Amino acid sequence: MKKAFVAAFAAIGATLGLTLAAGAAAQEAIRIGAPLPITGPLAPEAAKQKRGYDLWAELVNKAGGVKVGDKRHKVEIVYMDYQSNTPRAVQGAEKLITQDKVQFLFAPFGSGATKAASSVAERYRIPMIAVTASSEQVYDQGYKYLFGTFTPNQTLTEPISDIVKKRVSGAIRVAILARNDLFPLAIAQELEKSAKKRGIDVVYFEKYAIGTLDHASALSQIKAAAPNWIFATGYTNDLVLMRKQMADLQVEAPVVTMIAAPAYQEFIDASGKLAENISSASWWHPAVRYQGKTIFGSTENFVKLFEAKYKSTPDYVEASAAVSGALFQLAIERAGALDPVKVRDALAQTDLTTFWGPVRFGPNGQITSLEPPVFQIQGGKPIVVHPAPIAQGELKLGVK
Repeated sequence: MKKAFVAAFAAIGATLGLTLAAGAAAQEAIRIGAPLPITGPLAPEAAKQKRGYDLWAELVNKAGGVKVGDKRHKVEIVYMDYQSNTPRAVQGAEKLITQDKVQFLFAPFGSGATKAASSVAERYRIPMIAVTASSEQVYDQGYKYLFGTFTPNQTLTEPISDIVKKRVSGAIRVAILARNDLFPLAIAQELEKSAKKRGIDVVYFEKYAIGTLDHASALSQIKAAAPNWIFATGYTNDLVLMRKQMADLQVEAPVVTMIAAPAYQEFIDASGKLAENISSASWWHPAVRYQGKTIFGSTENFVKLFEAKYKSTPDYVEASAAVSGALFQLAIERAGALDPVKVRDALAQTDLTTFWGPVRFGPNGQITSLEPPVFQIQGGKPIVVHPAPIAQGELKLGVK
């Protein structure tokens, strides 16, 4: 009886020891929260961010982890599905901090959800990197713990307006159709400013509701306005549907610009021949060439690593997600600690070149150092037309 008791006690002790060891090991991991719209209409965009995060985490962990002082820590990304619902993104960010005990945060997808969730990160003083937020309204809140890898929206609308002004002869008439959501609407409003500044006549400007499944009425009005430039904003599902309905209604123009879906291979695949000659702009393209100082090294090396893992070429969302992980890594290593205030200060002092491009954050936390490329789908592939150092061709005009 006594021997059985001793054996049982020893077994309990061994189990407890293993549990404590496992707990200690878990505490060693750097936990980064990632609220994403894994389900719902924004699911394609969530998948892109996840691919970028996972590539970075896998690479770092294979290398032994992030160096903090004289120790190395593996990274663990804690995902949370907010189902493409912004209020749930805010709740999810809070849960990740208070219950899942993450030390840092990646922002949700898009400017609207990022702006809403950034208040949570600020309240708990948790550094958060916004991977897909460009609207200045996200960064005008006076927050100290929010950083973003996208330049302001006008850095996309200004060059594309210049290009259209030079390529289209005579008077230019633009029709604008925007998803009524923070980023899609904000960039449409910036395009309106950029157009008017150049004497381009804005003949139509309307918003469509999130979840709209029929654009026929708006497209018919655009057709009646007879623009020679159509500018539409939205996400993948929105703009694939819109482009198909444009074809059905024979809505055409010499220049058709859509932001942001044409940067994604999914848009090209889903639209087929209808994607041809659609122009767009984004914050990164595989054609850029930077000798980066992060774990990814050069642009070419990042693309090679991504293609080896996912059998596809990365787009700007996937690249932004990956570089955001690398920026957290560098900030933690420079801080020499996991203290969120020290890591926040290290992020604020970032000034280096990455495969994404040169990274410096302005006083409001938004990146100030990139020149985003403008491109057009030609021959089924995105061809960069701006800036000149990486241009692969020039903007082609369509029919009408």
